[in-house]
Amino acid sequence: MKTLADCFYDTAFEHAERIAVCCDDERITYGQLADLVSQYSNFLLENGIVYGDRIGIPMNNSILSVALIFAAANIGVALVPINPTLPFEAMVSAFEAADVKHLIAREHFLSQHDVNNHLNIQGVVISMDAPYKDSYLLQEAHEMSKDRPSNEKISGEEVLIITMTSGSTGKPKPIALTQNNKYRRALAHIRLYGITSQDKVLAATPLYHSLAERLVIIPLLLGGTSVLLPRFTSALWVECVKTNQVTFSIAVSAQLNQIYNYLLQHDDKHIEIQSLRSLVSSSALLDSTIKNKLIPMLNCDFHEMYGTSETSTATSIHFKESMHKKKSVGKPLSGVSLIILDEHENECEPYTIGEIACSTELLCHSYYNMPQTFEESFFKNYFKTGDVGYLDDEGYLYFAGRKKEVIITGGINVYPQDIEECVNRVDAVSESAAFSSPSMRLGEVVGLAIVLKEGRELSEKEVRSHCAKNLADFQQPHEIVFLNDLPKNSMGKLVRSELATRK
Repeated sequence: MKTLADCFYDTAFEHAERIAVCCDDERITYGQLADLVSQYSNFLLENGIVYGDRIGIPMNNSILSVALIFAAANIGVALVPINPTLPFEAMVSAFEAADVKHLIAREHFLSQHDVNNHLNIQGVVISMDAPYKDSYLLQEAHEMSKDRPSNEKISGEEVLIITMTSGSTGKPKPIALTQNNKYRRALAHIRLYGITSQDKVLAATPLYHSLAERLVIIPLLLGGTSVLLPRFTSALWVECVKTNQVTFSIAVSAQLNQIYNYLLQHDDKHIEIQSLRSLVSSSALLDSTIKNKLIPMLNCDFHEMYGTSETSTATSIHFKESMHKKKSVGKPLSGVSLIILDEHENECEPYTIGEIACSTELLCHSYYNMPQTFEESFFKNYFKTGDVGYLDDEGYLYFAGRKKEVIITGGINVYPQDIEECVNRVDAVSESAAFSSPSMRLGEVVGLAIVLKEGRELSEKEVRSHCAKNLADFQQPHEIVFLNDLPKNSMGKLVRSELATRK
């Protein structure tokens, strides 16, 4: 069976002169990228990195990072990509959880941290861009052979990426993804969304998350072009689509929210993204009000998907075909089965909210070095996602939020998404977030944070009046705060746990 690296080299040989990756003003052909992957592979081996090792890498969106992913696959080592701006303690925790031995980083990062003592890097240290103390310099790889190193022992079952869960509470869990995991997930998306060698696929989320990694790998298995956005703003996203004639992308819902507001303020800009053939919303439910207004603006196929880092994409919906299910995140993919579990792990009837559990061929390999935690995440052969939702009688999934974010007020479950969807319909509101606020009488009550559109005004009284007309008594917000922005992580996901401290 061919490995991920085998498939890339086959594609590179067939399409050597085609552009493989674009990032800002940089372009690299398949032939050039294959040479670079081989040189990086030989460089890593030459400097003492061996099969099965784990390499920490504070990863930016760059052609260099793409080459390192395939070099790691080529020699059977695992990358542990992290956010370069992660707080130091979180970085140490991530590296310890993944048993990181080596480090590849930019000189600026290396000069800010005591690599050997504080980060406990006991192996090789490689600087990406400039000399640093006793580290090796990655640029020296350009002197290495362009011949692909021998890789007889690589089967595809080697762990390629160890990514940290983006949960906002507790220690992150290191999700281990093998080369075959990555390959199968890419193939599933190619089939699902009809991606071909003619597509230009945009990755606009950070490469230290699995979504961007998948969006990079997909076109490089086909002979298409991978387009990397170094950092996201709505204006840069629109410009990138226009400049590179992007045809396909998966964006997180928080990005689409910003893109919608940008297009709303710039009437002519929607013309600049007419190259888009298909766009997918992911990572959190896109507000239905925004969805209804955004879809006509885009003039392309629009999908919404549900999944987790552990399961990959589990459901998808094409709104042109299923607009009557616009609040759903779709039906299970081929090879995926979903059930809804109550608090006693009994299977729920249709329309009953419970925990979403997923059986899938695309499941991750494990939680690295946490076999018991991984084992406890299952009901039979169904992975318990920690998300809540329900299935209708046609098998469509409706996402209601994170299990740990449900507000239990007087014994009644309140789902933040229901409140946010109501409040976001107020014209002056840009976005909102409901959160748990402690109560001596009820245990928890609903708190509500609101961000207003620029130049707009809204009083607490007006918000309460709107909620009183549209929400049940137990859903009414007990406290309302107006903020300049909502706390979010690097993927644009709301960090709900921080809201209570920002009141």
